Amino acid sequence: MIGRLLSGERFELGCTVEIENSFDSLHAHVELDGDVAIHPGDEVLVHGAPVAVPYGERVTLRRRATVRRAGRLERLWLRSTSDLEVLELFEFSFSERATS
Repeated sequence: MIGRLLSGERFELGCTVEIENSFDSLHAHVELDGDVAIHPGDEVLVHGAPVAVPYGERVTLRRRATVRRAGRLERLWLRSTSDLEVLELFEFSFSERATS
């Protein structure tokens, strides 16, 4: 019971990883096989060796991934603290004068 509150289920599935390193884009995207929704607090771990993509190239790979669902307490904690974390992003100023 306590384990379920703290940590959710784990499962493994296939995924497609696309990595691009070009003038137009520097990104890595993971698309999980099947109809799997990822919710706040869930973790996705893609297995395999690190990939280095030379400049100007795009690579598409097939890998295995492990999804760990967040537990009930973790989801509750994220819901209650996420607004505070977003507010931290708003602590900036666009004034013309320098501040000391």
